[in-house]
Amino acid sequence: MQEKSTGPVTEQLADMRVPRVEFIAIVAGLMALNALAIDILLPAFPNIASAYSIDGNSVQYLLLSYVLGFGSAQLFFGPISDRFGRRIPLFIGLAIYIACAIAGSFAPTFELVLVFRFVQGLGAAATRVIALAMVRDTHSGRTMASTMSLVMMVFMVVPIIAPFVGQGIIMIGPWQHIFWFMALLAVAMTVWTAMRMPETLNPENRRELAVGPVLRGFQLVVSNRISLFYTVGTAFFFGSLFAFLNLAQPILGEVYGLHAYFPLAMAVGATFMSAASFLNARIVQRIGMRRLSHGALIAHLVLSTIASLWFFTHDVPLWLFMTVLIVIMPLFGLIGANFNSIAMEPLGKVAGTASSVLGFTQTVGGGLAGAAIGQAFDGTALPLIAGSALMSFITLLLVLVAEKGKLFSNPGDAPSH
Repeated sequence: MQEKSTGPVTEQLADMRVPRVEFIAIVAGLMALNALAIDILLPAFPNIASAYSIDGNSVQYLLLSYVLGFGSAQLFFGPISDRFGRRIPLFIGLAIYIACAIAGSFAPTFELVLVFRFVQGLGAAATRVIALAMVRDTHSGRTMASTMSLVMMVFMVVPIIAPFVGQGIIMIGPWQHIFWFMALLAVAMTVWTAMRMPETLNPENRRELAVGPVLRGFQLVVSNRISLFYTVGTAFFFGSLFAFLNLAQPILGEVYGLHAYFPLAMAVGATFMSAASFLNARIVQRIGMRRLSHGALIAHLVLSTIASLWFFTHDVPLWLFMTVLIVIMPLFGLIGANFNSIAMEPLGKVAGTASSVLGFTQTVGGGLAGAAIGQAFDGTALPLIAGSALMSFITLLLVLVAEKGKLFSNPGDAPSH
């Protein structure tokens, strides 16, 4: 059943006495802590590999360990936030994130860094689950998709800035200072949220924290065809994004010899992706979530398949690789927010649990798929592009199952009022 809005979103936020712009900024800032924890470390990969005497492919596990912790803990924070509200679990997660960022800077072995990264991801899970649940608490329909697009637009600025910050830090100090920077920014977000963001979960919507209700909540999520298949599809599609994060530094920094200029090339792709999210926010209420996201997915599949065939038979200069990135990366901005909104729309009564199941599946699934593509790195860009084509093909199949073979339109995708 289509979830109805409880009232105009502007009235809901007015009741909370939080301007919509500030609400979006706080939610995006909380989610951005996760992107920061990933992207800011990319320029330091060679430094970390050298410090612990490990090979280039092994250092990719810094990302995998974080996303495994980040993904798995979402199953915990969702039901907890549905029972106790959004604020207390959020602050517990932020405290874990801060403590492990500091601890990671002192780790004497690479294995211990991985442990702290995993636990840091556990804490970061609270920010992702609760940020999405806050949006679902106060929004519905295409208005939710519009707000999520604005959140994602701000969120995507972090991959533009973070590699530059990481590069700047290692140019003036040891790579361990990157962990201290993460901790300080998380402290700032904790203070801002504590002072300005009220509780968004109404007391009457809180759910009992017991095995039965929690399992029924999970059953509701996985038994809904739209939510289930869009969630799994997004996991596979995000696998290509995680693969890019794993391989951006080896390809751009080492294969193409950009080294210290590698963050600039990263910023180009992230800028186009952020611009696409902004465009999505402006036009999704008029065009619809499905038309935008389905069209972008098909375009991604066609373009990445053509690029894979070309990369297999030709040497690829830097300008051509960057052209492919500039064309493909914006499509993430037209898919991610819309797929998440479509998956969440039927599940407003269990928004926290729903957000946790979606986050677990997408993060862990995408992280493992991206790690598999990353470990196939052979000194060329082909594994990345071919892996992206495969991920988008699998995603399209899952979307077809979700929509019973019909793309671009659905009776439930109606304008919100």
